[in-house]
Amino acid sequence: MAVISEPDNTPLPGTVFTPRQVRVLKVAVIVMGLLLVGGFAFVLAAIVYQASRLKQDGAVTLQVQDSAASPIIDLPVGQGAGLTAMSLDDNRLALHLSGGDGPEIVVVDLGSGKIVARVKLKPQ
Repeated sequence: MAVISEPDNTPLPGTVFTPRQVRVLKVAVIVMGLLLVGGFAFVLAAIVYQASRLKQDGAVTLQVQDSAASPIIDLPVGQGAGLTAMSLDDNRLALHLSGGDGPEIVVVDLGSGKIVARVKLKPQ
């Protein structure tokens, strides 16, 4: 006796989907799940990689030091100049000075203590 199978385009009982459509849907769900897990693993690996490179890039690490052992940076400024604002970016400190010879911005490398740039601001 031969078993007669139903054609592949007959919907499953109680649904509008054929067995072929259900198989394709299952494969799509599995592939998308693997992509989600793989993408999440990639993002975590990238975070770990970037965090481990911080010390190799010469980033400043904070350490508690005695006040006597802290480095002192002497910054020559004009007579009567005052500090208006400052901004810190990585190991560079930008100081906005006013007075004296006029307004200027001084960029100091905190690692070496040297002046990287001195920008004189002149009105037009």
